[in-house]
Amino acid sequence: MTEPNVERLTGAAIAPYLSEVARLRIAVFREWPYLYDGDMEYEKHYLATYSASPESLFVLVRDGERIVGASTGLPMADETDEFKRPFIAQGYDPQRIFYFGESVLLPAYRGRGLGVRFFEEREGYAGALGGFTHTAFCAVERPADHPRRPAGHVPLDAFWGRRGYVKHPELATTYTWKDLDEPEQTAKPMTFWLKRLTG
Repeated sequence: MTEPNVERLTGAAIAPYLSEVARLRIAVFREWPYLYDGDMEYEKHYLATYSASPESLFVLVRDGERIVGASTGLPMADETDEFKRPFIAQGYDPQRIFYFGESVLLPAYRGRGLGVRFFEEREGYAGALGGFTHTAFCAVERPADHPRRPAGHVPLDAFWGRRGYVKHPELATTYTWKDLDEPEQTAKPMTFWLKRLTG
């Protein structure tokens, strides 16, 4: 396995990679805790928000020509109303928040520092744009007794905490997708994590 290369693309430059990021999301999010039974039609709708934002960000990981990982972000102001609603309700200004969409990485490339790199790249980009006081992302909430929870699963909460993120239970919402064992889409509880930008 060669040393992967990390590339940062913004705005219109992300357009050629929408389908590849969609395929990565479908593959990686089948795993716990998302259990996402994805399809390209759903992905097309989801990623349209990023393709429409002039300040969107894709951080791509390549092994040769193959894209094996991706991390995304965009100004919260460019997100859909459902993303912004919990922040507005709690008195936050979406214009001052840069939202992190996801980080997806094929299993063979994990444990090599790329998760940390994803956060560094996105935070650096948000800081360079200027005007943002916070970065944020959201995580799905699954019950402790969920039948698909893997034995010995270690949540990412400690990793996120070391990156400076704090869970905000008051910033809660639901997003809808189809789980692997579901006949149709259902709403999933989500909670946002925030970090105050410095400098």
